[in-house]
Amino acid sequence: MTLAARLSAIDDRIAEAARRAGRDPGDITRIVVTKFHPAQLVRDLRALGVTEVGENRQQELTAKRADLVDLDDVRWHFIGQAQTNKAAAIRRASDVVHSVDRTRLADALHRAADDDGVLDVLVQVNLTEDAGRGGSTLADAEALAEHVLGLESLRLRGVMAVAPLDEDPASAFARLRAVADRIRVIAPEATWISAGMTGDFVQAIDAGATHLRIGSAITGPRPDRG
Repeated sequence: MTLAARLSAIDDRIAEAARRAGRDPGDITRIVVTKFHPAQLVRDLRALGVTEVGENRQQELTAKRADLVDLDDVRWHFIGQAQTNKAAAIRRASDVVHSVDRTRLADALHRAADDDGVLDVLVQVNLTEDAGRGGSTLADAEALAEHVLGLESLRLRGVMAVAPLDEDPASAFARLRAVADRIRVIAPEATWISAGMTGDFVQAIDAGATHLRIGSAITGPRPDRG
C-alpha cells in the first residue's frame, strides 16, 4: 500500500469514528509521527496535504526541521519525554510540546524563550500506576496546569496521555477526560486532548480526543536503525 493510500485509509477511519461518536471529523487533528524516518518522508507527507508532524526525540526533531526549513507551514509537535537540559533545543525546534510533566520542565522551557513568542504546551498525564512512566499524576495535573498558566511564554493548550497497555483504553481515556474537564475550569481555553494512537484512536475519539498521534499505520514500518 502506498503512503497516500495508508494516509487516506486512516483518515477515513478517523472520520467514521468521529461520526459514530456524534462529532465533527473536522474538529480532530491527525498528527503523523515520523520517528526514525528520513526527512524526505515529511516532504512526501506535505505533498499529500499533511501539515501536523510529530517527533519523539529532540535530536531527530532538530535535524528534520533544519533540513525542511522551506516547509514553513508544517507544525512540529514534540511528543516524547523531555529532559530539562534539552529544553532550549526542544523549544527552538517545536511549535507544540505535548509532554510537559513536571514544573522543572515547564520552567526550563520558559527560561529558554529568546523572543516574545509563545510556545503551545500540554500537560502530560500518567494513566498508569507506574511512577517511572512519563507524566504527571492524576492528582497533580491541575497544580501543574496552574503553574504553566503562570509562565507567560507558555500557552497551556490542554492535556496529553498514552493509554496503558494492560487496560481497556476506554477506561483510561475516561480518566484523562475527567482531568481535562477539571483543568478547563481553571483554563477554559485549554481544550486540547492529545490521546490515541493507531491501536486505540477510536476509543480516544469517543472520550473527546482532539489530537491523534498516528505513526506506522501511515508511515509504514520504521527503518532499521542498525
